[in-house]
Amino acid sequence: MAKYNDIKMNKWKNYDDLFVDSLWIIDKRDSTGVHNSKYHGNFIPQIPNQLFRRFTKKGDLILDPFAGSGTSLIEAQRLNRDYLGIELQKKVADNAAKLLKEEYKTSVKGNIVVGDSATVNIEQELKKLKKKSIQFVIMHPPYWDIIKFSKNKKDLSNAKTLNSFLAMFEKVCDNVLSYLDKDRYFAVVIGDKYTNSQLVPLGFYCMNLLLNKGYILKSVIVKNFGETKGKNGTQGIWRYRALAADFYVFKHEYILLFKKSSKKKQTI
Repeated sequence: MAKYNDIKMNKWKNYDDLFVDSLWIIDKRDSTGVHNSKYHGNFIPQIPNQLFRRFTKKGDLILDPFAGSGTSLIEAQRLNRDYLGIELQKKVADNAAKLLKEEYKTSVKGNIVVGDSATVNIEQELKKLKKKSIQFVIMHPPYWDIIKFSKNKKDLSNAKTLNSFLAMFEKVCDNVLSYLDKDRYFAVVIGDKYTNSQLVPLGFYCMNLLLNKGYILKSVIVKNFGETKGKNGTQGIWRYRALAADFYVFKHEYILLFKKSSKKKQTI
């Protein structure tokens, strides 16, 4: 059976909390331990938890090139996976490191690097952890300019155009995915946006970019989200706006699951 996780298939019925469907309905975010929703733009911990349990095993190295408040790194640590996080903003990275230290209970090896994921020397960072490669990459990039995370021009949320956003995202992918082991998996968590009364399907643009690079698309998971920080308590206003301006309010985001195959991609 699969060598990329710790699931014991002879006891498969014991894993009834693992999702196997492509629609994830999660009503409440995990707020246990140091997890919180204070950082604007972080995703719910259940996403990395589900992915890490399905596609990694204890001792594997997980890379998050958009580490933010450290949600995925906290989950990696809880599950006894080693981790490497990259975060552009030092203040944000320092806070994530503080949270990880607060909840540190294992012999997990990990580090958070302050820098641009498109240019950070991954090989050098792997050596510090005494690793040669990565076993899973989880990416939760900015949804272009919906939220401005910083004034740094290297921040994807400051991209002037869709094409420049995709070009910046591509550079990050090229840098980090080159160290992902073949036949292992990575995920991109992303949503869409509206610009000038027009839907911009960011998820599909990113998906096509990665497909054109030869990565194998394993699943498109749709995950619901209810009350967001930016729309807290404003459901009525958004309903009015939707009815008045002929659009639908976003209640989902995508989890695009890919595999870096060792085999030559077959033409469909």
